Amino acid sequence: MQEKMVFAGQYDNYGSCNKLIEVFLNRQVSTSQVLRVTNAYGAEFGLEDQSKRTLGPPVKQEGVYAMVDGSMILTRGGWKETKLGRVFKSGDCIKDGSDKGSILQSQYIAHLGGNKPFCRAMSELLDAYGGNSLGEHLVLINDGATWIHQWCKDIYPKAVHVLDYYHAVEHLYGFITLAFKDIETGRTWGKSIEKLLMESKVEQVIQEIQNHGTENKKAQEAKEGLINYYEQNKERMDYARYAKIGSGIIGSGAIESAHRTVIQKRLKQSGQRWGN
Repeated sequence: MQEKMVFAGQYDNYGSCNKLIEVFLNRQVSTSQVLRVTNAYGAEFGLEDQSKRTLGPPVKQEGVYAMVDGSMILTRGGWKETKLGRVFKSGDCIKDGSDKGSILQSQYIAHLGGNKPFCRAMSELLDAYGGNSLGEHLVLINDGATWIHQWCKDIYPKAVHVLDYYHAVEHLYGFITLAFKDIETGRTWGKSIEKLLMESKVEQVIQEIQNHGTENKKAQEAKEGLINYYEQNKERMDYARYAKIGSGIIGSGAIESAHRTVIQKRLKQSGQRWGN
C-alpha cells in the first residue's frame, strides 16, 4: 500500500493522488498521509541510490550516450535549478524512418542543489557503464553550459564530446533575425550555413558569418556573440563524424523531453511552490 501511495504521490499533486488511490484501490487515504509516506521514502532515496546502474552492461562496440541539463523550478526561496542527467545505450535507440525515434529504456539522475555532488553521482553512474574505458563509444551531448562541458572534459577526455546541434542552430537564427531585413533571404542563407555545419565545416561557417555585413549595433553584437560561441565550441561540432557514431545522435532532444516527463510534469503544476 505504501508503494502505491508513493507512486501516486510522485506522479500527481498531493491534492489529487488520494482520489486516484480511492478510485483504483477502493481505499481511502488522506492527502497528508500520502505526503508523509512519499516524503519519507523520498528522503531515503538520494544521489547514491540514483548512481547505481540499472541498465544492462553495454555489449561490444555499443555506444553509451549521456546528456546533462538544468531545469528551473519555483521554490519558496525563488527559482532554482534542478540538474538532470540521462544515460542510455545506442542499442535501445529505435528509429521509425522519420527524423524522430524513441529510446526503449534510460536511467536518470536528478538533483536540486550544487554542481559538484551531481557531477560526482553522474561520474559514478557512467563509470558503472565503462566510463573512459569506452573510449569513443561514450558520447556526451550537451549545450554550451560551462560547468557541464568542464566536467565532461575533465573526467572523460577520451569520450566524444558533442555540442547539441540544435542549440548551435538556435544561436545562428538568433543572429539571422537581427541581421536580415528580408525573412526569406535570411532563411535561405541560414539553410546554407546549416548544411556547412552538418558537413563539419565550422571554420568556413565562421568566415561566412564574419563576411556578412551588419547595419545596426544589436546585429553586430549578435554577430560577435555567435562567432565567439562557435569559436569556443568548434572542437565539439564535428557533426559529420558524430552522425556515423552509435545511433548518429547529434542533438540533446532526449534530455529536453526528459525535463518535461521527469521534472516539470510533477514539479511545475499550477500554483505550486516547493520547499528548499
